[in-house]
Amino acid sequence: MRAISLFTVLFIFSLSIQAQELEEQNLDSVVITSTRIDVPFKENSRTITVISSKDIKNSAATNVADLLQQFAGVDIRRRGTGGSQADLYIRGGGFDQTLLLIDGIKMDDAQTGHHTMNAALPLEVIERIEIVKGPAARIFGQNAFNGAINIVTKNKLDTSVSVNAEAGSFGQLNGSITAASSLENSQHLVHAGKMTSDGYRTNTDYDNTNFFLKSIFNTKHKPIEMLATFMDRKFGAQNFYTTNPTFFEYEETQNSLLAFTTKFASNKLKIQPRVHWKRNQDLFLLRREEPSFYRNLHITNKIGAEANASYTSKAGVTGFGIDLSQVYISSNNLGQRNRFMATAFVEHQFKFANDKLDVTPGVALTYFSDFKFHAFPGLDIGYDISDRLKAYGNIGYTYRIPTYTDLYYSDPVTQGNSNLEPEEAFAQEVGLKYTSAKLTASIAAFNRDAKNLIDYLRTDVSEDTFSATNVTEVNTKGLEFDAAYNFNINDYKQTLGFGYSYLDDNILDQNEDLSRYSLNTLRHQYITRFSSQLFKNIRQNIVYKYAERTTGQTYNVWDASVIVKVKSAEFSVTANNIFDVDYIESGFVPMPPSNVLFGLRYNFR
Repeated sequence: MRAISLFTVLFIFSLSIQAQELEEQNLDSVVITSTRIDVPFKENSRTITVISSKDIKNSAATNVADLLQQFAGVDIRRRGTGGSQADLYIRGGGFDQTLLLIDGIKMDDAQTGHHTMNAALPLEVIERIEIVKGPAARIFGQNAFNGAINIVTKNKLDTSVSVNAEAGSFGQLNGSITAASSLENSQHLVHAGKMTSDGYRTNTDYDNTNFFLKSIFNTKHKPIEMLATFMDRKFGAQNFYTTNPTFFEYEETQNSLLAFTTKFASNKLKIQPRVHWKRNQDLFLLRREEPSFYRNLHITNKIGAEANASYTSKAGVTGFGIDLSQVYISSNNLGQRNRFMATAFVEHQFKFANDKLDVTPGVALTYFSDFKFHAFPGLDIGYDISDRLKAYGNIGYTYRIPTYTDLYYSDPVTQGNSNLEPEEAFAQEVGLKYTSAKLTASIAAFNRDAKNLIDYLRTDVSEDTFSATNVTEVNTKGLEFDAAYNFNINDYKQTLGFGYSYLDDNILDQNEDLSRYSLNTLRHQYITRFSSQLFKNIRQNIVYKYAERTTGQTYNVWDASVIVKVKSAEFSVTANNIFDVDYIESGFVPMPPSNVLFGLRYNFR
C-alpha cells in the first residue's frame, strides 16, 4: 500500500510539469479569507486546500465531519454517525490544536477541543471551506497550533427555497429547509434541520437540530452582516470516554453564535470591525438513566470584539488587527472561571523580482490574564517558477495555553493539573503547488519541534488515574500530496482527486504504555475521490480511504453516492462503508457497519 501511495504521488505530480497552456480554472479567482491580507488562492505561500460548493455537492458526505475526512492531512476521529461527536486533527497533534472558524470568527472553546466540531454548519449554507495546514498562530492566535479550518458561508442570496428529506439505515431520518430572499435593501439566508437515528449499536442514538440565519442589512449603502447559529445535539455516548460495561453514557451539547460585521473601504485602506458572542453548553451523564450517579454540566460564554485591516502602498500590503475577548465558564467540575485575552496582529507582504518573489513576515502578540504575554512570529516566502507553478516555504512559532479541562478537570480516572505550562512549537514547511484548468496539485514536506505538549499520563501501567502532564519534547515530520485532475467524457466533466499524507512523531517512544491520547495518530493516509457524469442528469461519486494508524490498525473504506436530477428535484443514494469494514477511529468505539441513506431534495424558484 505504501509503494502504491508513493507511486501515485510521483505520477500525478509529474503530470503537473507536463501540462500545457490551458484556460484558468475557478480556483484562481478565489480570494483566501483565512489571512489578514486578501490573497488569491494561486498566490498564497502556504499549504491551503479549498473545498468549493461544487466539491461539497459532489461529495458522498452529509455533514462537515464526513466531508473533511476526504482530504489528506485532515484526521476526523468520529465516534458514530451524523457528526454527533467528532474530533478534528491536522497533521497529528491533539484535538485542542486545530482551530475552527466560521467566516473568520474563531470557534475555539475554553472548556475542551472536543466541542470544536459542535459548531460545524450544515452543508447547505456553506460556500466553501478553507483548510490551512501548518502553524497559523500569527494569523489567528494560539489555538491554530497545527492548522485552521475556515467555513465560509454563502454570500449570493438569490430568492429560493430548498427542501430536503432523507431516510436510511439505523432508523436515520433527516429533514431540512433552506430559504434565501433578496429584498430591496437586505438579503437573508435561513436554514432549519433535524437529524435523528436509533443508533447502529447499543446507546448510539442521536437527535440533532440545526438553525442558521444570515442577514445582510443596508445593502445599498454600508452593509451590516448578521450571523446567528444554534446547534443542539443529544446522543447516546456508549464508551465514548470510558470502557466500563456498567456505564451507559449520554451527552447533550448546545453551541450558538451571534455576530455582527461590517466593512469600511477606500482605494488603499480596508477595515472590518466585528463583535460576536459564542456560547457552548455541555451536559454529560455517566449513567443515562441515573443522572444523580455522575453528572457534569459546563456552560462557556465568550464575548469578543475585533477589527482587521489592510493597507496597500508602494511598499506592498500591510495587514493588521486587534482581537479582544472575555471568556466565562460555569461548571460543577471545573468551577467558576474567567479569562481575558487581547491579541494584536501585523504582517506585511513584500514583492520582488517583477512580483515573482513574495515575502510575508508577521507576528501576533497575545496577552492572557492567566498566562501573561506570548508572541507568535512567522515568515512565508513564495516564488513563481512559472505562471502555474509556485515554490513556497514558511516557518513559524506557535503556542497553545491549556484548556480548563487540562487545568482543573477531575474524575476517578482523570486528573487536571493547574501547574501546566503552555504548549510551544517551531514549525517549518517547504512545498510546490501547480494550478491549471485541468490539474491542481501540491506537495509539501514539514517538520515541527514541540515542547511542553499536554498529554494525559499515568506513572506506571498499574495505575488507573491519568494526569495532565507537559511532555518534554516531541518531533513531528511528514509529507503531504494533493491533486485533482479534470477531464471530459462525452462533454461531461469528470474529476479524479488523490491525496496522500505521511506522519511520523516520536511521542510513542516516550509514552506508549502510559499515554491516553497520543495513540491512534494517522501514520499513512491515502484518499481517492472520483466524481463522474456519463449521462445528462446522473452524477456518481466514489471515495476510497486507506488509513494506517500508529497503533498498527489499517483499514480500507469505500463510500459512494448517486445523484439523479429530474427538473427541480434531486434523488440521491449515499452508501457508506460499502464493504462492511470493522475499524476504529477514536478510543474504543467501533465505527458503523455498511449503511445506506436515500434522499430527495426539491428546489423552488
